[in-house]
Amino acid sequence: MERLQKVMAHCGVASRRKSEELIQAGRVTVNGKKVTELGVKVNPSDKIEVDGVPIYQEQPVYYLFYKPKNVISAVSDDKDRPVVNDYFTRVPERIFPVGRLDYDTSGLLLMTNDGEFANLLTHPKHEIDKVYVAKVKGIATKEALKPLRNGIRIEGRKTAPARFKVLSTDHRKGTSVVELIIHEGRNHQVKNMLSVVGFPVMKLKREKVGTLDLIGLNPGDYRELTKKEVSQLYVLANKE
Repeated sequence: MERLQKVMAHCGVASRRKSEELIQAGRVTVNGKKVTELGVKVNPSDKIEVDGVPIYQEQPVYYLFYKPKNVISAVSDDKDRPVVNDYFTRVPERIFPVGRLDYDTSGLLLMTNDGEFANLLTHPKHEIDKVYVAKVKGIATKEALKPLRNGIRIEGRKTAPARFKVLSTDHRKGTSVVELIIHEGRNHQVKNMLSVVGFPVMKLKREKVGTLDLIGLNPGDYRELTKKEVSQLYVLANKE
């Protein structure tokens, strides 16, 4: 048996704290009975409803996905474009992406049905490193990229300090390949950061999240995370 608020968080209803507020507000029923106490525990067979809408308990699952370019980080798309869930038709659980990658960005994306896990990994206060490799216009140098170390202003907000490495330069084509390590997840953040310092992104790939990488996978491939890998992500997210 699990605490009701934990089950609600796992099912993606809300964070555990918000789920507690929903319970205390009398908006949750278990097997038709209103629950307002936080100590209640439930079984997988119990019928839980929030504002009259049932939630479905599933065993949590966790996948590492190599998202190809030109795929939407969503479960569906009103323009009928390819979405990440198109690659998981054999997975019976109703999974969703943890955060997002831009349509034209490839790389590592986590998929799960565990809302609490997703909230933990995407919350700004949890500093989990994300490693990106970008092909950019221009000849990048340490000096030119130096402002990224202190954070730069994008749309009125300063980014957290980033780490970087110039992996290669092609003077004939006027391009460079740069590795950038950040722990935030703002919209188009890597592209915007590199553009501000003068290096528009031509191609972008996320290669690592925490201790996870894409070794052994091709675009469109996925694999289930081990229990150890899931635990490591929880440890990284909960570091002070």
